[in-house]
Amino acid sequence: MSAAPSRRPPLAQEITEELRREIASGRWAVGSRIPPEPQLIDRLGVSRGTLREAVKALAHAGLLEVRRGDGTYVRSTSEMAGTARRAYREYGEEQVFEVRFALDAQAARLAARAADDDDLAALRALLARRRVAWAEGDAEGWIAADWDFHLKVAEASGNPLLHELYGTFGDVFHGVKMKQRLRDGFDACRAAGHEDLVRAIAARDEDTAAATVLDNLRYCTTWMH
Repeated sequence: MSAAPSRRPPLAQEITEELRREIASGRWAVGSRIPPEPQLIDRLGVSRGTLREAVKALAHAGLLEVRRGDGTYVRSTSEMAGTARRAYREYGEEQVFEVRFALDAQAARLAARAADDDDLAALRALLARRRVAWAEGDAEGWIAADWDFHLKVAEASGNPLLHELYGTFGDVFHGVKMKQRLRDGFDACRAAGHEDLVRAIAARDEDTAAATVLDNLRYCTTWMH
C-alpha cells in the first residue's frame, strides 16, 4: 500500500510564515516600513492576492500595520507583543492594572519559590540603580530601572511563558502613562513591592511576596488620574 502523499500548507500560509520570520529575525525592525509590494511579489514569486492575504493575516495578528497610501509597517515582533500594543490603545488604564495585579502577584509567588542567589543580587542592584536615578531627578532612568526590576522578578519566577508575557507589556505597564504619574507627592521609592518584595523572595515567603506587590499596585492606582 503506497504512502499517502504529503500535503503542503496553502501558499498564503507559507508566505505568511516567511514574512513572520523576517519580522522575528529583526531584519525588518519595529517601526520600519517593509519592502514595497512589487518588490516582495518579485522576490517571493507569488501573486498580489497571495501576498495581500499574508499581510492581512499578520496585520490581524498585530505584527504589521497597513497605512493607506503610505505602505505597511512593522508594529511588533510577535503576536503576543501585538496583543499588548492593542491593549495599550484599546483598553483603559484600570483594565490594564487589573491584568497587572494578576501577573505581578503570580510572578512574586513563583519567584519566592524559584529565585536563586544570582537573581537576588540582580534585583538588589536594580533597586540601587532605581534609588540613584530618583535621587538625581532622572525620571527616565527611574522608569527604566523600575521596569527592569519587575521584569527580573518575572524572569526569576522560573516560568518562561510568564516572563515573555510580562515583557510584552512594557509599553503598557511602563509607557508614557507611567511618566505622567510622577507628580509631586508620588513616593517613587516605596519599600512595598520592591525592597520588601526582595526580602520576601529571599525568605521563600510566597504569601508576603504577593501581598507586598499588591500593596504597591494599590498605591499606584491612586495616582492613575
